[in-house]
Amino acid sequence: MVDFEKEFGRPDYAVGSRQVQLAATFKIVYGWMCAGLALSGLVAWYTATSGLGEKILTGPGLWVCLIGELVLVFALSAGIRKLPIAVAYLMFAAYAVVNGLTLSLVFYVYELASITRVFFITAAMFGGLAVWGTITKEDLSGIGSVCGMALWGIIIACVVNLFLHAAMLDWIISFAGVLVFSGLTMYDAQKVKNWAAAEGTMDGETVHRVGIMGALALYLDFVNLFLNLLRLLGNRR
Repeated sequence: MVDFEKEFGRPDYAVGSRQVQLAATFKIVYGWMCAGLALSGLVAWYTATSGLGEKILTGPGLWVCLIGELVLVFALSAGIRKLPIAVAYLMFAAYAVVNGLTLSLVFYVYELASITRVFFITAAMFGGLAVWGTITKEDLSGIGSVCGMALWGIIIACVVNLFLHAAMLDWIISFAGVLVFSGLTMYDAQKVKNWAAAEGTMDGETVHRVGIMGALALYLDFVNLFLNLLRLLGNRR
């Protein structure tokens, strides 16, 4: 989740009408989110089919990738107000590449047809949830808070299940993950809309900063929704 008002304060720079501002922000958010997903998908597919994954993701390689992802996300989130725009975009692209390396594992575990089917199911779900979060007049901040707390519970349960290897607990975690990231998708989509349409206007640089953070938040929602659906609906090799 990204708290745009906490990160950027209230907008006070004039660059045009609120409609233009909204359109510009959405273009950056969803354009870069889709570009990030496409980049991750291509990297994951190439890593798995070329055999590169067996070299990179064995031994400490997987942990290096996972730690690298965390470092990039936290560095981008913490430095978004000060980083040059070009550097912020490069960090987002780097994160998409590193995440693609780790996502290549799904090609070793699940059938390609199953991955494709679940991807389109995820895309349809995500699209509907994002649209609802954007157009609804209901305040979704309560849902965002509940889902944020539930996410910590899921993380703890995942750590516990690393030792238990309980199939039923894994199913419960995956089902809960679908619910949590569905809620976060709606919440983050509304946050992006509310900021972009806020009273007052932003300069072009701030639009880019808000756009890249919105793209990162929704990218994470999509990927995690996909992974949880894949665990529930995917056919293993």
